This record gives sequence, C-alpha cells and structure tokens, in this order.
Amino acid sequence: MTAHSAIKNPRTADHPIHAQFTSRFSPRGFTAKTLTEVELLPLFEAARWAPSSSNHQPWRFAYGLRGDAAFGKIAESLVPFNRSWAEKAAALIAVASRTTVEKDGKDLPNSAHSFDAGTAWGYLALQAHHVGLVAHAMGGFEADVLAKNLNLPEGYVLHAVVAVGEHGDIEKLPEVLQAREVPNGRLPLSQIVAHGGFV
Repeated sequence: MTAHSAIKNPRTADHPIHAQFTSRFSPRGFTAKTLTEVELLPLFEAARWAPSSSNHQPWRFAYGLRGDAAFGKIAESLVPFNRSWAEKAAALIAVASRTTVEKDGKDLPNSAHSFDAGTAWGYLALQAHHVGLVAHAMGGFEADVLAKNLNLPEGYVLHAVVAVGEHGDIEKLPEVLQAREVPNGRLPLSQIVAHGGFV
C-alpha cells in the first residue's frame, strides 16, 4: 500500500480554491528514492519567483542530498526527534535570509526579510507538491551548529530546515508518528479574517 492510497484527506475548503492548497501537507515519511540536483533545482526556481519587499529577494538556501557531506552537516544540527525521521529524506534544505539591505552605501535593517523568506519557502513547498514530492519545514534545529556547518554569512539569520523527498509508506514510520501522518486542519476564516479590523 502506498502512502498516498493509505492517507485520506479530511480537508474541505469553505470557498473555491485550487486543490493544491488543501492537498499539500507536511508528512514525515519518506521512501528510499534519491533526488538529483536537476530534480531539486526546480523547487529553488519556484522560490526565486516569490514576491519580496522592493524586490530585495533576501532569502538564501543551502542544501544537501542524502549521502553527501552537506546533507550530514545539516542533519547534524537537527534536534533528535526531527533527525530521527528527517535524515531519511532525499534532501535537506536550510532556509536563511539577509536582515539588511544596502542603500546609499549603508546596510539598513530590512524589516520584511523573514516575511519574504517565508513566502519563498511557500513557493518551494507548492512546487514540490506539484511534482509529486513532499516538503516538511522544521524549526527544531540548533542554529549555532547549522550556522557554523554551513558558513552562514554575517548579517543572515536561519529560519528553518526543510526535508524533501518522495512520500513513503505510513507503516514504515514509528507507531507514534503514524497517527500524525495526515493532513491537519486550519482555523476557520472567522478566526483569522475580519472586515475593518483584526479579530
């Protein structure tokens, strides 16, 4: 039984939207399938076209493919729970952004850098879903370890590590994770949207 046939999507949109938004989710199970750089680069290409404040494009990505040294450097930074499943992914991607912008020869704070990096990650995730892959972003990593391992430049901050690969069978996950391998719900619009002011 494949992962996709075993999982039923309980999500229902209240308003008409493209199916990609309700069918994409962040599982933890991966197959043994590897990815090549050629297969991974379209995900970064999608992220490249994300909108950003004044088109500064502050996001940066560093990646490793399972089995290579770069993958090991990223995996080493993950907290034990995340590492237990994420190192089975085909690729690991670190997401960072530059906190300043250069203007008139000076580095000035860019208050939108994390907002923009998050948008780029969202584009990457949707492109992964579009080509039949899954992408799971994690905040559970040791930033100092990851920064050192990847030579993070001064003026940049790390936001997440993303595990990417082909979705694997639920049965191969530890029992404690099997129940979580389903698309989760979202708050109703009434709790997040209001006309004329915030809820």
